[in-house]
Amino acid sequence: MTQQNTLHQDTRPKNYLGSVLLFLGIFITATIVGILLILGMLTTFKIRWKIGYIWCAIIGWMTKVFCGLTYEIEGLENINPQQPAILLSNHQSAWETLALRYILPPHSVVIKRELLFLPIWGWSLLTLKSIVIDRKNQRASLRVLLKDGAEYLNQGLSVLIFPEGTRAPAREVLKFNIGGAILAQKTGFPIIPIAHNAGDYWPRYSFFKYPGVIKVKIGPMIETKGRKAADINAEAEGWITQAMKAMD
Repeated sequence: MTQQNTLHQDTRPKNYLGSVLLFLGIFITATIVGILLILGMLTTFKIRWKIGYIWCAIIGWMTKVFCGLTYEIEGLENINPQQPAILLSNHQSAWETLALRYILPPHSVVIKRELLFLPIWGWSLLTLKSIVIDRKNQRASLRVLLKDGAEYLNQGLSVLIFPEGTRAPAREVLKFNIGGAILAQKTGFPIIPIAHNAGDYWPRYSFFKYPGVIKVKIGPMIETKGRKAADINAEAEGWITQAMKAMD
């Protein structure tokens, strides 16, 4: 998709039926899976993660069947399931919040506190070792990120962060918050940058999804030991920005 087409998404034919079917599919299955995850507190994290993984894979299948929307990945070899890392991804839509759960090995995700206000759905996120932050209180959020992030990394679990803090317009990369880089500086765990153009096909704040192929690029590991957070953050943001520019 060209830059021009991206900027004129509203001129594309609306996929009414597919978008409605996908919405209903997500709504119905999310409620069922949310209940299973909450009941899954009686089991292990591995089992709960598998439940979430299967659900996200089903949503991916529905997205393909109902909306004609698929994805391709470049750089998956840069992910080592045996090496916990801090995963920094750009944020454009709801697509990556679902897809990265089955593309990437088990990990903790940093989420906003407001999601917990959603009955069942939001509560179930707590069962997956999510790191909950309050975007209105940055200092408290950083403390939680450093504490919980270090704990999960030391347990062998990667941590996924969307450092822009909110969904950006298609093809844009917003200024990165430095929290993920500080976590990397404090713990010495590496960073892996992830770029995608999901906003071209699943735009933020839009009900409609458009057919196509979302590109996902996973970058090489960024070493963080002995480096300053500002330098780490700049390198990750720079890689993702350049990867976005290279997507046609």
